Amino acid sequence: MNARSEPAEAGPDAPARPPLVRELLLVAGLFLVYKFGRQLATGHTAEAFRNAHQVWDWERVLRLPDEGTVQSLLLHGDTPVHVANTYYAAVHFPATLAFLVWLYLRRPAHYVWARRVLAAVTGAALVLHLLFPLAPPRMLAATGLIDTARLYGPSVYGPPRTDALSNQFAAMPSLHFGWALMLAIGLIVATRTRWRWLWLLHPLVTLLVIVGTANHYWLDVIAATALLGLALAVLRLPRSRPRTRCGLPHRRAEVRRRPSAERPELVGAGR
Repeated sequence: MNARSEPAEAGPDAPARPPLVRELLLVAGLFLVYKFGRQLATGHTAEAFRNAHQVWDWERVLRLPDEGTVQSLLLHGDTPVHVANTYYAAVHFPATLAFLVWLYLRRPAHYVWARRVLAAVTGAALVLHLLFPLAPPRMLAATGLIDTARLYGPSVYGPPRTDALSNQFAAMPSLHFGWALMLAIGLIVATRTRWRWLWLLHPLVTLLVIVGTANHYWLDVIAATALLGLALAVLRLPRSRPRTRCGLPHRRAEVRRRPSAERPELVGAGR
């Protein structure tokens, strides 16, 4: 008998997929809590601009790259900047949702882990938004950067004073980058194809987009990476029992026992 040709058994150790209705309610509830929390952080305009000047000065002290260098790459033509604005506006939520749906359907254990990590990072980001409101670089004249979405489109934000859907003074940390990096890490861990490392292009492109469109500082990205690293260190992917180790020895023992059970018949036939 060839063990390689036998179908893989599901076994009792296969993780159960969480109930769909419960997960939909949970994700929707977390989203509503986050949106409500972001609204609580509005109205701190003066503090947000003071913090923005501090962040800009900190970056110069730390000798971080100038965000204007990245933006200048996008401003060589209308097409690059329009593509960057579209990527910022249209990829963030759909990509994260598709990531969670795929994990839910194909990798239930990875789905639970990824959902917990994203919830932890988002919750920590909400706290930081409340404690440290921050105006994005596109609003800070000292940066010399322009609001590419407003000038070239498409834009997801309205005037800050009348924007009731989002808190534009919540630049740090950058959840655009934090979620994108978690998407790449989750798919790299959950898949085995040799091409899985290409998923890192998503957070890389997101990084260039959020900086080049003047929506985030470099320190926003560093803060998001630190929060994600802390969440991954605390919320580790649960390890399932390796079925190969407990299954293959039994098969080998069975293969070894079968010839010994057949030997008396063969010996008797020889007599």
